[in-house]
Amino acid sequence: MKDNKKVIYWLLTGCLLIFIMVVVGGITRLTHSGLSISNYKLISGTIPPMNETEWQQAFDLYKQYPEYQKLNNQFTLQDFKDIYFWEWLHRVIGRFIGLVFFIPFLYFLIKKQLSKATIKKSIVLLCLGAFQGFLGWYMVKSGLVDNPDVSHYRLAAHLTTAFITFAYTFWVALDLIFPHKKQIDKGFRNLIQLSLAVLLLQIIYGAFVAGLDAGFIHNHWPMMSEGKFMHQTVYIEQNPLYKNFIEGKSGVQFVHRILAYIVVLCIILIWKKSKKRNLTIYQSKGIKVLLIVVCIQFLLGVFTILLQVPVWLGVAHQIGAFFLLSAMTFTMHRFSK
Repeated sequence: MKDNKKVIYWLLTGCLLIFIMVVVGGITRLTHSGLSISNYKLISGTIPPMNETEWQQAFDLYKQYPEYQKLNNQFTLQDFKDIYFWEWLHRVIGRFIGLVFFIPFLYFLIKKQLSKATIKKSIVLLCLGAFQGFLGWYMVKSGLVDNPDVSHYRLAAHLTTAFITFAYTFWVALDLIFPHKKQIDKGFRNLIQLSLAVLLLQIIYGAFVAGLDAGFIHNHWPMMSEGKFMHQTVYIEQNPLYKNFIEGKSGVQFVHRILAYIVVLCIILIWKKSKKRNLTIYQSKGIKVLLIVVCIQFLLGVFTILLQVPVWLGVAHQIGAFFLLSAMTFTMHRFSK
């Protein structure tokens, strides 16, 4: 029988690994560890330095790049080891995910356990995974030139692609778990799709905030500063004005705040409109989980700002985004044709 339980477990395992990958990636970013490994070796790079000589060689290579020269020139070898660990782990998990997706895919293909539709979807997944790996290298490369920090645009592309890859993998698994979907009116389905689009935009702006370290300023809520809903630096920092909202720390944080309100309102609207419809059990549960998760995520975002982005809370906020995307994907799947 094609597309059996083993295929579903394979896809859900991939989802779990991508989740772990994103969590470790968040820790890597928040601990400023992402530029600790300046070269890329696909095979030999999986093995970390094994003795003091190799560690010193890796440290000497790190010293040749702007992050050490401009920011971390006080680093000891032990300091370097601490940041090296997270970037190394992030890369190893990425390679492992590649194997987990590719090898079972070949096995299922040879055993003829995949339908034609699932084969096509799996190929898309493999392409997304390869593109994600490229974006990771492309992102790191941006921080090895003059500015000792990665481009927030490339960081956003890397993170958003990871979220999209997860959501698509989850969707393919749901196609197999629920082969018979329930159709509902197009207006309600379009509302869910619009909410998903807003959520993805919010995830992009979350990456902008992380890439620009914009969470370390304006640490007040609901105002950006005492008595001001919009701080003046939102609209006077850049020229032309639009750059404030894609490159300015204040502007990017302001947009992230506003989008948070919009995401919450969209999900509340989904919940309210669902009350007037005859829903299946899974449709109803999906919307309830969506409402609960968005409330938790909103609170995590508020406390992340108020407490000036402690690592554990920054990671928790990123995990919250992951669960919110999962709930949104599940809900939209249950209302698809």
